[in-house]
Amino acid sequence: MKIEAATFVAYNLKNMEGHKEQHLLSSDFLKDVVIGMSDGLTVPFALAAGLTGAVSDSSIVIVAGLAEIAAGSIAMGLGGYLAGQTEQEHYYNELKREEDEVEKLPEVETEEVRTFFRELGLSEEVQSQATHEIIKDKKHWVNFMMKFELGLDMPDPKRARKSAANIGLSYAMGGIIPLLPYFFIENSREAITYSAVLALISLFIFGTFKSKMTGVPLFKGAVKVMLTGAVAAACAYGIAMLIK
Repeated sequence: MKIEAATFVAYNLKNMEGHKEQHLLSSDFLKDVVIGMSDGLTVPFALAAGLTGAVSDSSIVIVAGLAEIAAGSIAMGLGGYLAGQTEQEHYYNELKREEDEVEKLPEVETEEVRTFFRELGLSEEVQSQATHEIIKDKKHWVNFMMKFELGLDMPDPKRARKSAANIGLSYAMGGIIPLLPYFFIENSREAITYSAVLALISLFIFGTFKSKMTGVPLFKGAVKVMLTGAVAAACAYGIAMLIK
């Protein structure tokens, strides 16, 4: 029975290495959306408010706002791409290191596997059986060490491109919201009122969604995000009025 238990533990641990649950993929997408939308709603809103304090022509706000959205989307997207590339490079560097250690220091790595099972509270006999199951295949052994020693999962090879697209598009979608009134109202001083209402409502909704993701109390988190955007816009508007 102990041998069967050890085999069962090792079998399931090995299967876990190649298994990545779907909700983790969705989590990556949601994190990208939060990053992009958070800045997308706040920065163009603050820019539009600042320009409104300096000029009364909505067309100037629109041109500057669209230019900022384009630049911001590209910059944020590139940031997401580089972060994804760095994650992959880090994983494969660590993978190479673990492969070398398994090849050159098998006794040390074997003891690390045994220590893992010991910390699970398994008996010595079961520890030995489970360790044997893991180390008899070097590929599974290395993958085991990557996951349970270093806490690293194999990254999606398309992650960098996906992250760049998700963050860039989210930024653009968020950024266009506070600009919408300026397309329909020629006087920027009139448009800013509607822009503020749209932006603050959107920030509150986004804050609620973000709070739900992070486990923060919904209302408190939503108000915090909304106030952050409001303060940024108010400061930009005030500074523009002072300079003017």
